[in-house]
Amino acid sequence: MPEPRYRMTLDLNVLNHLGINLYSNIPAVLAEAVANAWDADAETVCIDVDKDGQTVVITDDGHGMSVDDINEKYLRIGRNRREDRDAVTPKHGRPVMGRKGIGKLSLFSIADTIEVQSAKNEKRNGFTMSLPDIKSVIEGKVGGDTYEPAPLPPDQIDVQQGTKITLRNLRKRLSNVETHLRRRIARRFSVIGSEHSFAVHINGDKVGVTDRHYYPMLEFVWHYGEYGKQCLGQCKNVSESDSEQRDAKCFSGWIGTVKTPSQLKDGDESLNRILVLSRGKLVQEDILESLDEAGIYTKYVIGEVLAESLDQDNEEDIATTSRQALMEDDERFRQLKQELVGELSHIREAWTQLRNKGGKKAALENPAIKEWFNGLSRDNQNRAERIFGKINQMTMDRPQDRTVLFKHGILAFETLKARENINALDKITGENIVTFGEVFGTQDELEATFYHQIVQGRIRVVGALQEMVDENVREKVIQKHIFDHLWLLDPSWERATTTVSMEQQVRTAFQNVDAKLSDEEKSGRVDIRYRTTAGKHVIVELKRAQFATETSKLLGQVDRYRSALRKLLMQSGKESPNIDTVCVIGQDLRDWANPDGRKESEETLKGKNIRIVTYQALIENAYRAYQDFLERSEKAGRIIELLDRIEDVEI
Repeated sequence: MPEPRYRMTLDLNVLNHLGINLYSNIPAVLAEAVANAWDADAETVCIDVDKDGQTVVITDDGHGMSVDDINEKYLRIGRNRREDRDAVTPKHGRPVMGRKGIGKLSLFSIADTIEVQSAKNEKRNGFTMSLPDIKSVIEGKVGGDTYEPAPLPPDQIDVQQGTKITLRNLRKRLSNVETHLRRRIARRFSVIGSEHSFAVHINGDKVGVTDRHYYPMLEFVWHYGEYGKQCLGQCKNVSESDSEQRDAKCFSGWIGTVKTPSQLKDGDESLNRILVLSRGKLVQEDILESLDEAGIYTKYVIGEVLAESLDQDNEEDIATTSRQALMEDDERFRQLKQELVGELSHIREAWTQLRNKGGKKAALENPAIKEWFNGLSRDNQNRAERIFGKINQMTMDRPQDRTVLFKHGILAFETLKARENINALDKITGENIVTFGEVFGTQDELEATFYHQIVQGRIRVVGALQEMVDENVREKVIQKHIFDHLWLLDPSWERATTTVSMEQQVRTAFQNVDAKLSDEEKSGRVDIRYRTTAGKHVIVELKRAQFATETSKLLGQVDRYRSALRKLLMQSGKESPNIDTVCVIGQDLRDWANPDGRKESEETLKGKNIRIVTYQALIENAYRAYQDFLERSEKAGRIIELLDRIEDVEI
């Protein structure tokens, strides 16, 4: 036969993209192993974490694998089991979670050595896979384009039923991982429990729905379908009057709100999100950020929605390459998004009414406020109730902050009542309550009052940064100070955020870029971060104070990070992402010494949405912006003095 003119080949290097760098955290990786156990008809999965030995062992009692199964199913990368008439498990009739046959590769994201043992029909088999050996094949250090795992000697195989996977030579430390693992595994699956004949144990303790940790903190709940009703049973602090049953076409589940946004912080993870599950497994860590919802209430929202239409055997896979999000331009995603937007609109109105009702109760717990309230006429009491409710809608984590606003509300109420303009209070909403001054016509005393303390706090932050720079404090301390207060770079970045999942993916992408930097570039770096704000994607890089560079070198370096981020964002379904870059430097760029060179440099940087700011300019600009406000607000002093004399009572 003549040699074909054309041929397609598949490089083993595809493992780098499909598995080895697929995930960046231990819970996401182990969730893939749990999903495989579900697909194997297992009834029990045991995850044993040995922090001292730095190993993880995942054991299940599923149907196990023969040698043929291992080669044709487990080691065959990219096998679509649903097309192989294997979409439902034989024993329990479960719809399988796996689809593309690449999830098992994610184990290499955290371990260099993977040992697999499996028993089926009383025959036991086992083998070991080594990431360094796989990379040797990829890099051509050994012959061929096929990797051959090393068989385990029979006397080292101890599995009796199902499959046992041991992860060794971990690249992630296991300290403090157990508690976080329980919560994250519980949150990633809706099928853990006796009703599904599926139990997961971590170091001997069974994982349950209570390990999700968020049900007791819910204040109000809107629930949908059978799954929502089941979850409502876990919400011990939600009364019947504080929950509402709703109908939805695209999903079942629940959406709830908490009393204070601080409850939605679980270590370094934010719970201010709506999880999307399908076939009992997490498919998108947060759809709330895709809904473009605004308003105070969104900071209180958390939810779980189960949308089975997103993962049907006879339809295209909706998951992105990262396997941690969905393709947002898919019609199924758009339908789910549209229905959720409608539900959130209803929830916003209902939440406002419920918080208004709770505001009166909270305010009257203060004896002084109760005495004042009881002295009002009935009409004015109704108006006061509305003000208390609007204050209760505001995002505040400290009780004393709410108490201060109740005081300000009373002051505004009394001032307007004296002017016979009490109806002006109805113009205030939960979103604009911090601008009471608008209802005072030309007088902005109260508005200045509300901002006065905030501005003073920000000036203290700027002053602390100035001292750090003046005293040559360690750059890592300065770096944390800036990243904790990104409004120093731009006042509009007060709410600059990113999801834990996206931050981990970006960090991995940036680490790949870092590996290619020159020694000079590495030595000049303090840190680099990614944030999202106001529809923009922002890269912030801090250079060392004594590091000097020039425009062309800086552009080359920044372009590599922008390209890596753009590729990652487009894989996540975001088309033509708008990326801004801020570089904080200690010294002017070398080519700025010449005025013409500086002008040309600044025009080039501006054209690429790159902003350069020195540490000193950052401090001076931030200080000037807020100091000007204080100087214009001297007339607020009388009101501030009055409020300071009022005794604080925490509510």
